[in-house]
Amino acid sequence: MAHAKTSYVCLPCRASYKQPYPGRHEHDRLCPRCAEPLIHVGSAFAAPKRRDTAAWRTLSVLLHAGVRFHKSCCGGPGYRPRTLSEVRERMAYARATGEPFAQALVRRELP
Repeated sequence: MAHAKTSYVCLPCRASYKQPYPGRHEHDRLCPRCAEPLIHVGSAFAAPKRRDTAAWRTLSVLLHAGVRFHKSCCGGPGYRPRTLSEVRERMAYARATGEPFAQALVRRELP
C-alpha cells in the first residue's frame, strides 16, 4: 500500500508538489526548479493554475499569515478566502477588532 502524501508549494515558481509526509529527521524540501525551500501546505490543498496571478497572491497572503490546508476530522480544512477582495475585507476586520490576522482570514462570515 502506498504511503499518504501531502502538498508543498513554491511561491516564486507557482508550483505545487505532492510528496510523502515529512519524517522526524527530514530536512527542508527544496523546489526542483529554483532550489528555494518548499512550504508545507497540507493534504487538503488544491493549487490554482500557474497563470492565475491573483489566486497565487491570495495564497501567498494566507501562507505568510500561517494559514495551512490540513484536513480536520470531518469537513476538510474549512473556509479559506479565494479572492484578494475577501482577503482585504478580513484584513480590515482584523485591524478594526484586534482579532489575530490568521484567525480573521479563516472566518467564514464577517459579523
